[in-house]
Amino acid sequence: MSKIKLAIVDDNTFLARAIKEKLEDFEDLDIKYMVYNGGELLSKLEKNHNLDLVLMDIEMPVLDGIETVRIVKQKYPHIKLLMLTVFDNDENIFNAIQAGADGYLLKEIEGQKLYNAITETLGGGAAMSPSIAVKTLKLLRYPEKQESLSVQEDDVSLSSREKEVLEQLAEGLSYTVIANNLFLSPSTVRKHIENIYRKLQVHNKLEAVQKARRQSLI
Repeated sequence: MSKIKLAIVDDNTFLARAIKEKLEDFEDLDIKYMVYNGGELLSKLEKNHNLDLVLMDIEMPVLDGIETVRIVKQKYPHIKLLMLTVFDNDENIFNAIQAGADGYLLKEIEGQKLYNAITETLGGGAAMSPSIAVKTLKLLRYPEKQESLSVQEDDVSLSSREKEVLEQLAEGLSYTVIANNLFLSPSTVRKHIENIYRKLQVHNKLEAVQKARRQSLI
């Protein structure tokens, strides 16, 4: 019997290794590789897309999990995609499912349950951690909550300077480097970033970059 071919995509090497270790005892699984962002996964798939399933993080540099799911589903529809993340916020769940994710699990899941989720997904099921399932049902029951969130997003506008700062943040540059590139002081850059976070209603760099990309602000 042929083995199930997997890939793990996670920018946190510690968590990626922990996931791999959880699955090492299952002899019918073959973890082909671990990569650190969606861009690296796409490069691997271009050379060889003989994979059954990908365990995908959401918050990653270069190309986040949700955008990666969208691209993989378009190019390689035979590959199943299980989101495996520490985040269970409504927006991530909604966007991941819309993008085409086949399931959504929290990283705290134990090895046997993760293995069961993998086989269930390959059998055509939709594996979800219990807390995720509850949130998903709420999103289905009260779609106006998500619609109002989308409407609020559409109203966001950034100044040209804020867009410049955010574009450089998206490239992974530090505040000091951004300040030098844009001939600003680090404190001014920090102020711009505070304004960006406030306008986008986010709490960190990754969320800001993801939201700005979804809205075509950068």
